[in-house]
Amino acid sequence: MSLQTRLMSAVIGFVSLILVIVAVITSAILGRTLEDQLDQKLFTTASEVVGRIDQLPGSFATTEQALSGMPVENGSLFAVSSQAGTGGIVLSSQNNELTGGARSLTKAQLVQINDALNGGRTATVTIESLGSYRVVVATSPVSHSVVVAGLPRTGIQNQMATLFTVIVLATLGGLILLALTTAITIRLSLRPLRAMAATATRVANQPLDRGEVDITERIPASEADPRTETGLVGASLNKLLDHVNTSLAARQKNEERMRRFVADASHELRTPLASIRGYSELSLRALGQQEGPAVIESTTTSLERIQAQSLRMTRLVEDLLLLARLDEGRELVYGTVDLTQLGLEGVSDARPTAPDHRWNIEVPDEPVVIVGDAGRMHQVVTNLLANARTHTPAGTEITLSVSREGEEAVLRVHDDGPGIDPAVRDELFARFARGDSSRARQTGGTGLGLAIVKAIVEGHHGHITVESVPGSTTFSVRLPIEPVVGA
Repeated sequence: MSLQTRLMSAVIGFVSLILVIVAVITSAILGRTLEDQLDQKLFTTASEVVGRIDQLPGSFATTEQALSGMPVENGSLFAVSSQAGTGGIVLSSQNNELTGGARSLTKAQLVQINDALNGGRTATVTIESLGSYRVVVATSPVSHSVVVAGLPRTGIQNQMATLFTVIVLATLGGLILLALTTAITIRLSLRPLRAMAATATRVANQPLDRGEVDITERIPASEADPRTETGLVGASLNKLLDHVNTSLAARQKNEERMRRFVADASHELRTPLASIRGYSELSLRALGQQEGPAVIESTTTSLERIQAQSLRMTRLVEDLLLLARLDEGRELVYGTVDLTQLGLEGVSDARPTAPDHRWNIEVPDEPVVIVGDAGRMHQVVTNLLANARTHTPAGTEITLSVSREGEEAVLRVHDDGPGIDPAVRDELFARFARGDSSRARQTGGTGLGLAIVKAIVEGHHGHITVESVPGSTTFSVRLPIEPVVGA
């Protein structure tokens, strides 16, 4: 069954049970109250009849004598047992003339009344040919006469039947009204859920496994109020859709980066492979067409070029392998690393490679020591200095500084070159990234240097940033002094 059907069944079922219980309790209390009122009325009548009998001379009284001149109700039953004898009558009219308006009780009827009382003061008895009666008994302490008075229970039965009819009709009407209002209320309350289901269905029908995906479907703000239960579900679904949309956009961006990465890697590998193939064909052609020293010189030149291109390709493959291992959290061997010493060695190694640049080093008097991989941190320093040397013109001043700031070691490489184009700054640490014309390439780098730097720094739980304006570019590496717990 649907949620609406289950809710309606539960509500109507519980309300029906409550109404039945209330009807039974009300009927029982009302019936008992009517019986008590009838008993009180009968006791009063019976006592009055006893008083009349005691006033008769000689205390000899028949039923007719005791009731003579007394107002009684239609259908009243009286039975008197005195010194005058035992007898009983049933009145069929409201008058004081008993002749023609009363019918005597038979012996069998008197026996039924006596058996019902069975020594008690009140009883309900069904008398043959008369119906159901409520009877009470009263005894005279003077004449020791016994009077039984009774009234038919038809009035009570009629009132109870009327009450049951009213209760049944009111209950049915109330249940019908309750069913209508409950159905409308539940339907309106579940409308946001239906809207959510429709939204989820539309999203599910979109192709999400490939290509650029933009999920624009959302739950309307009117049905996503977090102050209500269904609104909270709608708000949560909207948050989920936002997260999924962001994740799909990130997936698409990663796919595009991967495609660019594969294309760049293929391009970088194609150039040395083409050179190797070309020089190999040239050597083979020379061997087939020439002889003597010319062949040796040509072959030697080709082999040197083949070796150079092989080394270039080897460096590229090694850099790619290093990045892959760093991405997997491998390749780092932790130990004590003196950043001050690494900075001094890095600048000393860089000076001979670019004598037309001005090199400076700024280090504190006390060594700045961290826990990390010395070999990889040396590669960070080397790559940053090489990047500054490669992308700046002759005469540029390059400064490497090492300092300690709080619980972090900071290594900075600054140059006063032309700066970095803001359009490429966000992709600066991407693999195979290239600078723009303001930082034109002057060497045959692979474009993986800064990507390797970023991977090594993040592997040490640090981070790298760059600030660049024309005339001032600074790469800042921040690393924790103490090892990160759980790393």
